[in-house]
Amino acid sequence: DGRRPANPAFWWVNEEGEEVKWSFEELGFLSRKTANILTEACGLQRGDRVIAVLPRVPEWWLLNVACMRTGIVFIPGTSQLTAKDILYRLEASKAKCIITSDTLAPAVDSVVSDSQLLKSKLIVGRGNEDGWLNLQELL
Repeated sequence: DGRRPANPAFWWVNEEGEEVKWSFEELGFLSRKTANILTEACGLQRGDRVIAVLPRVPEWWLLNVACMRTGIVFIPGTSQLTAKDILYRLEASKAKCIITSDTLAPAVDSVVSDSQLLKSKLIVGRGNEDGWLNLQELL
């Protein structure tokens, strides 16, 4: 029919060659669902702060767009942070939610009891940890 295929809104490839492609429609749908998770399951509101200690996986961008949709402040952090660094950032930012991978969740749990404002913890990955919401399950 002479039409070109639509360019993806998001295209991610890891070292093993696995790909994730989302059209603009899919990115919109997934970011709205993620925004609902942040506001409903995590109990966040416009102006609240979220720390994301994640490698650059597709969910990192999805959470970033969801935060823009809701007016939640997205604070990225490198996955090389230590538990002490994470606690400092939680306290300095007054974040109400932390989002991290299943591999970093134990480091967060080791210091999270010292954080006064933290309301929710969201894990990105296949693992389940006590006291954590799982993004994949909620999506």
